[in-house]
Amino acid sequence: MSTPETQEVRAEAKWVRISPRKARLVAEHIRGRSVPEARTVLAFTQRAAAREIEKVLKSAVSNAEANHGLIGDELLVSAAYVDEGPTIKRWRARARGRVARIRKRTCHITLKLAENPAAVERPRRSQRAAPKKDAAAPAKQSEPKPRARAAKKDEGAAATATTTEEKPKRARAPRRKKTEEAES
Repeated sequence: MSTPETQEVRAEAKWVRISPRKARLVAEHIRGRSVPEARTVLAFTQRAAAREIEKVLKSAVSNAEANHGLIGDELLVSAAYVDEGPTIKRWRARARGRVARIRKRTCHITLKLAENPAAVERPRRSQRAAPKKDAAAPAKQSEPKPRARAAKKDEGAAATATTTEEKPKRARAPRRKKTEEAES
């Protein structure tokens, strides 16, 4: 038995100015999730890498829709990985004429999307037929709705009359007068 071939779409962002270790923490959250779920996770993740990974996810979905005729919300994030890019080396002056090295790390973010096997089998966008308009069928006209403003006004007046009636206030206990004994 042969399995049907699933298309895999990928998008990549190179030389992103984030440490790969930090970006991997975010990539782990979306691996294996559906696209709408991954978008939600990234939207509520407060790490800076989430914004960059969200851009790559958006690009991958666009690639799938434009180039392969797939429906973006029915895709699954099959792989999400972050590779180390080149490190930009800088230095900073320290005490007694010494130098401290600063490493500005970069990374390459790659996302792969595949068709979700759990999604209902539907034809692709390019294979769907556009709905045909029948020229012979007359256009449907909606019947005018009867006006019920007068009835609503009467109901509204009755409702305001009941709400504006004053409710009896609860009687308060009379205040006690200070006696000479309490003052001394």
